Amino acid sequence: QVQLVESGGGLVQAGGSLRLSCAASGRPISSYTMGWFRRAPGKERDFVATITQRGSATDYADSVKGRFTISRDNSKSTVYLQMDKLESEDTAVYYCAARPFLGGSNDYRAYSYWGQGTQVTVSS
Repeated sequence: QVQLVESGGGLVQAGGSLRLSCAASGRPISSYTMGWFRRAPGKERDFVATITQRGSATDYADSVKGRFTISRDNSKSTVYLQMDKLESEDTAVYYCAARPFLGGSNDYRAYSYWGQGTQVTVSS
């Protein structure tokens, strides 16, 4: 199994940027496709982005496409979520997740391992 720890969240003004990091341990990160999900207060968990094992393909929720970028550095066992042009609607707890199968997925049920989450708050 793999352990995941998110970091990089915080308070930012609308239009600003943050970069979230997800550090993995226990297993090589190259064994997993990775994803980012988020949960806003009073709402269900939503898909944000996913990236395949070698970073050859990515996918994004329509709400973040063009503003967020997912990437990974397998040598550092870390996946990133670069968030630009943040909006108040982006306020949520962001979770990193790992999927021990080939191919990405936008379904949270496809991911086996989860981090503790990191809070992102965007002020308007």
